[in-house]
Amino acid sequence: MKVLGIETSCDETGVAVYDTEAGLRAHALYSQIALHAQYGGVVPELASRDHVRKLLPLIRQTLAESDMAVSQIDGVAYTAGPGLVGALLVGAGVARSLAWALDVPAVGVHHMEGHLLAPLMEDDPDHPERGRPQPPFVALLVSGGHTQLVAVEAIGRYRLLGETLDDAAGEAFDKTAKMMGLPYPGGPQLAALAEQGQAGRYRFSRPMTDRPGLDFSFSGLKTQVMLAWRDSDQTDATRADIARGFEDAVVDTLAIKCARALEAAGCETLVVAGGVGANRRLRAKLADIATQRGGRVSFPRPAFCTDNGAMIAFAGALRLQAGQHEDASVVVTPRWDMASLPAVDLA
Repeated sequence: MKVLGIETSCDETGVAVYDTEAGLRAHALYSQIALHAQYGGVVPELASRDHVRKLLPLIRQTLAESDMAVSQIDGVAYTAGPGLVGALLVGAGVARSLAWALDVPAVGVHHMEGHLLAPLMEDDPDHPERGRPQPPFVALLVSGGHTQLVAVEAIGRYRLLGETLDDAAGEAFDKTAKMMGLPYPGGPQLAALAEQGQAGRYRFSRPMTDRPGLDFSFSGLKTQVMLAWRDSDQTDATRADIARGFEDAVVDTLAIKCARALEAAGCETLVVAGGVGANRRLRAKLADIATQRGGRVSFPRPAFCTDNGAMIAFAGALRLQAGQHEDASVVVTPRWDMASLPAVDLA
């Protein structure tokens, strides 16, 4: 089955073709970073308009790179939520129209399920000998909009173990970077700056690790950094040292909670997905924890940590193979609980 995947949940337009027999055929991504940089953040209306401009050319490009005609598509998958409602409607409208014209099934995909399943799309890029991780496992979904720990019993059977009570980890990266005068998008800029910082010069708290539970909170950490920066000499070296202290605090917090989640779930496999999953220090820390426990941790390759069409095509292909699809109406769900998803029976 050859499935066209469309991702338009926020400010990146992603398209991919996934073949259930041959794997990923092609994928393309257009980022709107330059468009939103002057505003210091995503402007929803501008994001929607840019998806309208870029989506059809990206579909043509991806099909050409797949060496496929549009008539060879067997199904269409699109991000139906969560996300910006206008941006979601662009992708859903194009996907439903294309499916109707081709008389093929279409399925709306939960954006975070796409991230969660991305490491299952291909063999572990760091350890190909291990193959693809299979449920049951614990998933850390960590991005600009979400920080969650999920017990994955099977595809479509998810149990929330813990989540952020305020800012997501990626959001905290972005806001902290902005406070210290780093350009948009701040998160990757702060992580790069932390590479130059001196470890231990600034030590911030590891929020909510001194009590039981698997929930997160990063707003207080952000405040600590704001005060440290305000009271410092604000030189480039100090900015780098504070960035390193902040990153170490977030990474340690995520790692501590992941270890607890594995223990609570009685599982030795950890899957990490979402934009923050590309962070080099986080990857190294979680790999150490998995090694100490005699288990494994799996990440998608960095290109598939951030929003992309490949993860939507893959997740959609699994559901289409199981006989799940939508009717002809164009419906999106800007707020969507992943636990409400139906299970996938691939038997």
